[in-house]
Amino acid sequence: MKILDWYIVKKFLGTYFFIVVIMLAIVIVFDLVEKVDDFMDSHAPLSAIVLDYYKNLCPYYANMLSPLLVFISVIFFTSKMAGQTEIVAILASGVSFRRLMFPYFIGSAAIAVITFFLASYVIPLANRTRIQFENTYVKSRKETGLADMHMQISPGVYVYMGRYYSFRESGDRFDIQKFDGKNMVSRLTARTITYDSASTKWHLRDYRRWDFEPDGIHHTMTSGESIDSTINIRPSDFKKERKSYEMMTSSELSAHINELEERNIGNTEEFAIELYKRRATPFASFILTLIGVSLSSRKTRGGMGKYIGIGLVLSFVYILFLTVSQTFAINGNMPPLLAVWLPNIVFSVIGAILYVKAPK
Repeated sequence: MKILDWYIVKKFLGTYFFIVVIMLAIVIVFDLVEKVDDFMDSHAPLSAIVLDYYKNLCPYYANMLSPLLVFISVIFFTSKMAGQTEIVAILASGVSFRRLMFPYFIGSAAIAVITFFLASYVIPLANRTRIQFENTYVKSRKETGLADMHMQISPGVYVYMGRYYSFRESGDRFDIQKFDGKNMVSRLTARTITYDSASTKWHLRDYRRWDFEPDGIHHTMTSGESIDSTINIRPSDFKKERKSYEMMTSSELSAHINELEERNIGNTEEFAIELYKRRATPFASFILTLIGVSLSSRKTRGGMGKYIGIGLVLSFVYILFLTVSQTFAINGNMPPLLAVWLPNIVFSVIGAILYVKAPK
């Protein structure tokens, strides 16, 4: 890297982090105005508000807004350089437009690495504290139980739960069936089922049990008022914690998706989207940098206002595009991998077209 490369990288990263600080200050002010009544009504300690909530809220929003902030940063300092005829001088000295992009991509790579590390490992741990604070002092309900749950807990063993009540750690209309190939070996049903955290066992009330002969027709049935049983399921399997996928690191998220698929639970779209988004978002830094430089490297009358406006519009279109495609994926109308990468693919094509036209 030459002096000119370091000059552009410093301008890029300096502008980016400056805008991040400004944006986070605005976010904190608006969020505080919105939640100050909740904090006062719930008597939230000041130390918890600062250390548990806002300390962990800042990296969350910084990462979420990173593509937008990268775009604005590139537009801002590049159009300023173009207005001061620096870009013209660089190109006139024999530097090609492709070579000019090198320090920009170095800055984008640094931001992409930081974004990936934050999204995969730092922010999920911070979200656990932040969401717990929200559940305690802002939200009235922490989690909700699921209904009509089917899952495979081990090969040939299937469980059904009519409804699970998360606060009582109990469910109703419980049914567990064990198969050997296509033949049912046993079946156990209960009107209600309750988890005992002390013994880590499930307490079944009003139960019936069928044990089938190898012919699959003859069987014996036993019933009773209550029975304790050790079943390979956990209360968390029947809960849907608010944004639970945001509290998992990428390795935990991958393991959780594999577990859901092995148990045939389904509804893995939200978890898959979150995992793919953590991998796709860092690439947005390169794409939006390419578009930003191609748009703002030309000196025009009127200053940088025009390019900042175009940059904001394109950034919001990108975020809107990503949100809409994710909604389609959650509803089952689009594969999660395609939904997350589609905005990057479309904007890569736009960036390539602008990049070809920019030197002309």
